[in-house]
Amino acid sequence: MTPTDTLRFASRAATGYPLRTALMVLAMSIGVAAVVVLTALGDGARRYVVNEFASLGSNLVIVLPGRSETGGFNPANAITETPRDLTVEDAQALTRAPAVLRTAPLTVGTSEATYGGKLRDVTVVGAGADYLKLRRMELAQGRFLPAEEPNAAVAVIGAKIQSDLFGIESAIGRILRIGDRRFRVIGVLGQSGQGLGMNADEIVVLPVAVAQAMFNTNTLFRILVEAKNRALLEQAKVQTLEILKARHDGEEDVTVITQDAVLATFDRILGTLTYGVAGIAAISLAVAGILVMNVMLVAVTQRTGEIGLLKALGAEGAAIRNAFLAEAALLSATGAIVGYLLGQAGAFALRTAMPTLPAYPPDWAVIAALVTALVTGLLFGVMPARRAARLDAVQALSKR
Repeated sequence: MTPTDTLRFASRAATGYPLRTALMVLAMSIGVAAVVVLTALGDGARRYVVNEFASLGSNLVIVLPGRSETGGFNPANAITETPRDLTVEDAQALTRAPAVLRTAPLTVGTSEATYGGKLRDVTVVGAGADYLKLRRMELAQGRFLPAEEPNAAVAVIGAKIQSDLFGIESAIGRILRIGDRRFRVIGVLGQSGQGLGMNADEIVVLPVAVAQAMFNTNTLFRILVEAKNRALLEQAKVQTLEILKARHDGEEDVTVITQDAVLATFDRILGTLTYGVAGIAAISLAVAGILVMNVMLVAVTQRTGEIGLLKALGAEGAAIRNAFLAEAALLSATGAIVGYLLGQAGAFALRTAMPTLPAYPPDWAVIAALVTALVTGLLFGVMPARRAARLDAVQALSKR
């Protein structure tokens, strides 16, 4: 049998039993689609986290109150207790470090904002004048917090606050009540959306000293430190820790982490998760391969007479084996392609449902799923093909 004859034989055998063929293709396609969709979800989560931290800039050092005993970053340690508060003076002292470009002390809380009879809950961020540059944010209107007036009753609001409370009216120069205090709006942030669990479009930025007075606290939520360049990032971390340790009577009671450390941790966790879900989804391909083997064994039994006739006409055992392997490969390839299309449709549905999640399947997952589907189909098709090739022509014809 020529390769063309083998392929024709395999295609006719597959189309001759449409229900059996459809079930085999469905089983294989579900496995491939599961790999594509789940890896798109896992890798999309990894990309999302990486992009969120990248939006802060690439030279960032984060100071958290409290000491992480493990020496590494643990998301559970993001809020810790400390025997000594982080203060605005600590943040100002860090600007003396040779490797540090700027710092941003942060205090975070929630309150109610009121204007013109409209009221809504807002996230209040107490920050310094350098917060805008450090976070790589932009102003849509007005100006940011003045460095020369650290106790001024002024506010910079997010784009959503502008829309909800002021509508089409300009907020610049208006008096906004936050809690029991009144603030003059001097700026409106440009739209930037969600970032690190905080929607920048729904925040109100106040001078850090004013925010601390509002929440009756002297403790900072954290201090953001920007190194002068990426090459000085580790030096900035070391110098930050040395300065704070000196200010805290030699006690190392803060956790200082770099943005790279945070990214590496999340990248490792989510990367492992992606590989894990890919492996779990790949199990369905093995199940599909077993189905291919079982159905092909049934096909050998059903087509015993046909095999006997082919052998009587001079077909060799190798030709019969290749014909059945070609059928298994054809069904596996069809299932893989259908599964790939279903997986891409599922990934598109994820991106539509969650626009902020870049749920694109990684190339390695797509290639691995397609290759695994084809190899699995061929591997589990070997036994039925060998059984068909070993049939005796006379005995096979007697069962016609």
